[in-house]
Amino acid sequence: MRIAYSPCPNDTFVFHAWAHGRVPGAPALDVTFADIDITNGMAERGEFDVLKVSYAVLPWVLDDYALLPCGGALGRGCGPLVLSRQPGDGQQLTGKDLAGKTVAVPSERSTAYLLFRLWAAAEVPGGVGEIKVLPFHAIMPAVRDGEVDAGLVIHEARFTYQNYGLHCLADMGEHWEQTTGLPIPLGAIIAKRSLGAERLRELADAARTSVRMAWDDPEASRAYVLDHSQEMDPAVADQHIGLYVNEFTADLGESGYAAVRGLLTRAAAEGLVPPLGPGALDAF
Repeated sequence: MRIAYSPCPNDTFVFHAWAHGRVPGAPALDVTFADIDITNGMAERGEFDVLKVSYAVLPWVLDDYALLPCGGALGRGCGPLVLSRQPGDGQQLTGKDLAGKTVAVPSERSTAYLLFRLWAAAEVPGGVGEIKVLPFHAIMPAVRDGEVDAGLVIHEARFTYQNYGLHCLADMGEHWEQTTGLPIPLGAIIAKRSLGAERLRELADAARTSVRMAWDDPEASRAYVLDHSQEMDPAVADQHIGLYVNEFTADLGESGYAAVRGLLTRAAAEGLVPPLGPGALDAF
């Protein structure tokens, strides 16, 4: 089974047991590591059997792929951040200060950018200026060095942006939770519908079991996580896993599905994504 997911700690933690043949009865995995902006493109081209993608890309791929009810990233207090340099006078920046400015984002099809666009529509009068797509690890240095006015960051940047002397101008997840009351949908696990309902159920069961095995013995996955975490501090990797691997990773549940529908329905109403068809989120 060909699968692509990111080298980030939450994904390697979740899939460690399955990728290493430790989930009884699960199909063997042929793993490719790729950042989520790459896997989003893979999904749009119909590549790979199973992929970790942004929830924001679902409206373009759900004809060919089914959303699995587990294995992804969704939660509370874990949203993307908009970062800027702190002005010399110490004045607190707000969304209004981004009007006409250049903002770096990790991908134009990312959930982070979709949440940013919903936030900016309400908080940035007249809208931002140029959007510049950069690899997520290059965004904070670009903000620090004045190459862009602000940056939209994801992943472990939530824990490390202060090291770059940066200021959190706004929390996209906080805005989402305050306006909807729903958890924040970030990354989804999808699998090809052509595999058939029985196989999709097997894949969901394997992902769920892999998550639970990781929780039961977190030390088993530690070397795998750190080998792929791009020299991340082990303490930051632990924070990353603790934030992004939660009850919604084991099962989206009613509130998880409500969050996904809420995000994509709001975005479609704003003309940001195509509308979902009836039953588009049904997996099997």
